[in-house]
Amino acid sequence: MRLFDTHCHFETTDAAEIHATLERAKASGVECLMAVGGSPALNAAALRAAELSGGEGLPAVLCSVGFDRDQVGSPNDTTFLSSLPSAFLSAWGEIGLDYHYSPETRDAQRKLFAGQLEEARRRDLPVVIHTREADGDTLGLLREIPSRGIIHCFTGTPDAARRFLDLGFYISISGIVTFRAADNVRESALVVPDDRILIETDSPYLAPVPLRGSRNEPAFVGHVCEFLAKLRGIPADDFAELTFANAEAVLGRRVML
Repeated sequence: MRLFDTHCHFETTDAAEIHATLERAKASGVECLMAVGGSPALNAAALRAAELSGGEGLPAVLCSVGFDRDQVGSPNDTTFLSSLPSAFLSAWGEIGLDYHYSPETRDAQRKLFAGQLEEARRRDLPVVIHTREADGDTLGLLREIPSRGIIHCFTGTPDAARRFLDLGFYISISGIVTFRAADNVRESALVVPDDRILIETDSPYLAPVPLRGSRNEPAFVGHVCEFLAKLRGIPADDFAELTFANAEAVLGRRVML
């Protein structure tokens, strides 16, 4: 089984710690992962992980950087990101809207999100989008600023999933799908066609059952794969392969292994 974790975060730039995480991922069948930023610290860690890509016994590491909704009002180093060559990046993000914790910053989040969508368009990169309790505004901005990419860690309704699919987006499912109370995620996962579904860990958060409560890491993405394969009634190896191909398609590159 070859696995592609399309969304994980590294919280350190320490090469030894990153190397150990990547070794465990490779040993668990992860052939490729995308290290995702969203803040200055996460961006730096994602870039560091990508620098270690391709080492012996390690998975390939793609990289995505940007500024997420939590960066509203923060003094972000936009000059540094502007200097990064697009050829080094596979996507822009994570970016997006989250009204669950910070509804009072709704307008500022929308402004930041719009600016990040425009930056991705300028670079001709797919976007990695976080949307929580904000699907209406997220869809509205994606209609105003046509984009392509991934709705990551999807937790919306089947109807919302269909609307994102109609805009050409891929839907990525995290370990939340294994949680007992996540019926809506399971229902949504079933409406995503085979050629648009992705898997992720969103590590270090959201460890899947049977590891819930642990610090999540890319090595655990196989649990998401196996759960979804069973849910959709197909062999796990086949599901791993189709999600790997989907990740390559949305990110616009073949992973050379």
